[in-house]
Amino acid sequence: MEFKEYQQLAKTTAAYPEIKEKYVYPTLGLLGEAGEVAEKVKKIFRDNGGALDDDRRMMIKKELGDVLWYLSQIATEMNISLDDVAKDNIDKLKSRRDRGVISGDGDNR
Repeated sequence: MEFKEYQQLAKTTAAYPEIKEKYVYPTLGLLGEAGEVAEKVKKIFRDNGGALDDDRRMMIKKELGDVLWYLSQIATEMNISLDDVAKDNIDKLKSRRDRGVISGDGDNR
């Protein structure tokens, strides 16, 4: 599936409470879902001795799907294409790699 198709399909499942700025709700949702991914990863170490098994992989996969949904909704509400986000991000990272600044701090390196 392409990002454009995903964004279109994801939008058909969006149901938010009434908030003036529609990107606020999915932004808060993204933070919650990212936290759930982190919790699942944490529990790999706490409960499973650091071993990633198929059950935990599937649980994380589901949470990553939720992260993708909320990310898609933020982009959609801001009229941003996820295809453009992905391309621009790869271009930025390649530039950093090529200039020898992939490590370090700051967005504008």
